[in-house]
Amino acid sequence: MDRRRGSALRKRPPAIDAARAETGRGGESEVGEEEEPVSPTGRLFREPHFSCYIVSVFGLGARVDLAAVRAGLEATLARHPRFCSVQVIDELEEDARPKWVRTTVNLDDHVIVPHLDPTATSADPDRALEKYVSSLSTLPMDHSRPLWELHVLDFPTSDAAAAVVLRVHHSVGDGVSLLSLFIACTRRAADQGALPELPATGAPRRAGPVHALPSRPRHRPRSSWGALAFLAAWVASLLVLAWHTLVDVACFAATATAMLGDPPTLFKGAEGVEFRPKRFVNRTLSLDDVKYVKNTMSCTVNDVLLGVTSAALSRFYFRKTEESSRKSIKVRSTLLVNLRKTPGLHALATMMESGKDNGAEWGNRLGYMILPFHIAMHDDPLEYVRKATKVARRKKSSMESVFTYWSASVIMKIFGIKAAASLCYGMMRNTTLSFSNMAGPSEQVVFYGHPIVYIAPSVYGHPHALTMHYQSYMNIIKLVLATEEEQFPDAHELLDDFAESLKLIREAASAKNTRHK
Repeated sequence: MDRRRGSALRKRPPAIDAARAETGRGGESEVGEEEEPVSPTGRLFREPHFSCYIVSVFGLGARVDLAAVRAGLEATLARHPRFCSVQVIDELEEDARPKWVRTTVNLDDHVIVPHLDPTATSADPDRALEKYVSSLSTLPMDHSRPLWELHVLDFPTSDAAAAVVLRVHHSVGDGVSLLSLFIACTRRAADQGALPELPATGAPRRAGPVHALPSRPRHRPRSSWGALAFLAAWVASLLVLAWHTLVDVACFAATATAMLGDPPTLFKGAEGVEFRPKRFVNRTLSLDDVKYVKNTMSCTVNDVLLGVTSAALSRFYFRKTEESSRKSIKVRSTLLVNLRKTPGLHALATMMESGKDNGAEWGNRLGYMILPFHIAMHDDPLEYVRKATKVARRKKSSMESVFTYWSASVIMKIFGIKAAASLCYGMMRNTTLSFSNMAGPSEQVVFYGHPIVYIAPSVYGHPHALTMHYQSYMNIIKLVLATEEEQFPDAHELLDDFAESLKLIREAASAKNTRHK
């Protein structure tokens, strides 16, 4: 590689004088129209302990036509308001806050074709791809330019004919919004003039768990007893919601202030883990197998994935520690919840076509949830799914993510960005893992003429040594692990545990169906 490595990646970017930003296109200033304050959560991601980056690998079904990719980026992604803006702080203003200011995009600064050893890429292409993507966690990003890069790795691997890697600073947007934006740059493989569709998750669409109160009946109950029963159920549901939210918020506060923390385990990162290099590994899982278990257990896809995660972590833990299998421990995961309604693909495509905001909301509006994982050995593999379903249903009857977002915003307004950053850092530092699950298109899409065969997103820069991402696409799920290299030198063994756990759970579900026939 011809790019310099360094520790500057985690350092707070210096303030940029507004005069340095070339606003507008063609040198014409459009500051009045284009300037927009960086969101509170986006400001958090500027702090040293939260200088987070999203890195996503897209496997392609054809070798890269670089001219087509550059032309496509010029017409779409480079025209999006966030992807053609820099964060600017006017140092002359007292208590100045960063703003997004338009600048000229030079694709040569953003489309990177690294010079790799051809011997290494031909001898072990999977390892070469993994090594390069992992090296991005050590490379700084120039904050005087729009905070995104597309790395082109034009060599075949076992999964794809080539790959591109999109790296974006987390202040540009959350993972759900960025995935939607990328998909808006693609077209359906079956009809390359049409935008793809993302799976419907209900209306209104939300990316996090929300408590569902009993809906108001369209017709009045036939009797006063029926009305009283409905009212009693509605009040009881509200009381459960209030109680669960109170408990979860109290737990969150105790965790953020170090009054409640996870015990040291082989999964928990050491002090300063957010500054250390990360290794990104992935494994393809069958979406059909996950859906089979979902249907058998009458739960959700997310419940099954939570169960598979508990089973895999348990297998790994007891094998490595050689502790008694009768032991049971609990580790907690931080789950970021997108509270902003994600713009539709057509709205995003229109935004990129015009190069202007069209009313579609964008940015980071994230709440937090603390999700427990039980580490134990069960004779029945389906017990992991049962326990995960129970935990997920409990979390759905809470407004924890809304209150944590609200509390962080209030603290930021009253005490400033440092206090809010300290709160969020404490919450993540005193938990063990990060977990995410996102749904992609159910049909194949093409990226500027290149068929996409898999999508593998991840993130780094936060104080966890292990982060798990599940990303569905077509009939597969990509499991992506971001691990601290020294703590998890055997990350591929952990991937094997996930694959084996899903296999055992699928077999147990099949046996259950056979017994009930």
